[in-house]
Amino acid sequence: MAEIVRMPKLSDTMTEGVVAEWHKKVGDSVSEGDLLAEIETDKATMEFESFYDGVLLHIGVEKGGTAPVNDVLAIIGEKGEDVSALLAEAGSGAQEAPAEETPAAPVVAEKPVEKAAEPNPAPVAAVAAAPAVQPSSNGERIFASPLAKKMAEEKGINLATVAGSGENNRIVKRDIENYQPAATAGQVVYAAPTGTESFTDEPLSQMRKAIARTLSASKFSAPHFYLKMEVDMDNAIASRKAINEQEGVKISFNDMIIKAVATALRKHPKVNADWIGDAIRYNNHIHVGVAVAVNEGLVVPVVKFTDTKGFQQIGSEVKDLAERARNKKLQPQEMEGGTFAVSNLGMYGIEDFTSIINPPNGCILSVGQIKQTPVVKNGEIVPGNIMKLSLSCDHRVVDGAVGSQFLKTLKELLENPVRMLT
Repeated sequence: MAEIVRMPKLSDTMTEGVVAEWHKKVGDSVSEGDLLAEIETDKATMEFESFYDGVLLHIGVEKGGTAPVNDVLAIIGEKGEDVSALLAEAGSGAQEAPAEETPAAPVVAEKPVEKAAEPNPAPVAAVAAAPAVQPSSNGERIFASPLAKKMAEEKGINLATVAGSGENNRIVKRDIENYQPAATAGQVVYAAPTGTESFTDEPLSQMRKAIARTLSASKFSAPHFYLKMEVDMDNAIASRKAINEQEGVKISFNDMIIKAVATALRKHPKVNADWIGDAIRYNNHIHVGVAVAVNEGLVVPVVKFTDTKGFQQIGSEVKDLAERARNKKLQPQEMEGGTFAVSNLGMYGIEDFTSIINPPNGCILSVGQIKQTPVVKNGEIVPGNIMKLSLSCDHRVVDGAVGSQFLKTLKELLENPVRMLT
């Protein structure tokens, strides 16, 4: 039964193709894997191999012709099979108009040409495959499709050792795919790597959908810019150690950072702001959101009125919120109303990163790990403990100078934690 070969979609942007070359003519036998034609797309000229066995009964687009994707390129079937009904059904019989007027004429005209070529097929094959011929080690010519040559080159296969299964013993794609090297004396043959490709598609959870929707809207609509600063954490380390020596007290560096952020926001209210579309909302209260990783993604519970709380109270609240977030016990109102956000990946060994702003906030602070590194103090190189901060700003809300002043104050607070106790 005849099969229609349609113009293939060889690139994601291809809408039509040009036949740069036909490697078969009407009446030729075709095997699966034989090079049928070369198609010029909007990006490159690519080889197109047959998916069917049979005889080429009809060419729908001549060399140099253009056709839309999925239009009839050719028909392959049994020798002598009538394809007029198939063409009519496909809605593409325009190029067969002469055949409809005098049905026998094309067949009569084809046969003498075909028989004239039979006594001496080798020159015809050589001309058709000229671009794909290369000499073997003994001087004989090797016939191979361009795709087969490329695959052989990539796999390091000598074409002289490959048996061709195509027309006139031409080497085609399947010959390279099925090639098994023969071992010679003193030669080690390595088996081709084998394995099974697999994957798992995991449906999006509602949380992941919300994260994708919210952060995509933020990234693609808010003009982000980033400000970076290094902080000397020597004094913060000493202060935390002293505080934690008190009985029943345990604070983290994250607690100190959140407190410093809230204190700096009180001094720089233009950073404690939201973009609400037709206005900038400057918040008089300070609610710091703290990014927490959970199995399904990321949530940002909020520490309300953060500037009024001490290190220990902030620490207890963050610990409780994070634990309930991981157990899916947070209430919606506990994740709403943040005026600024902090994302800390220092505990994972991340030195420096930038975050996407959590709308409608104007900023989010990214916190890296505290890393011991050489620093210059009083003209001498000494060990230091450096932490990198990155402030992501929505330029519609916060300008560079305003964000820089906020970071400068934050740095001063972290380098002198005693200022947060007054």
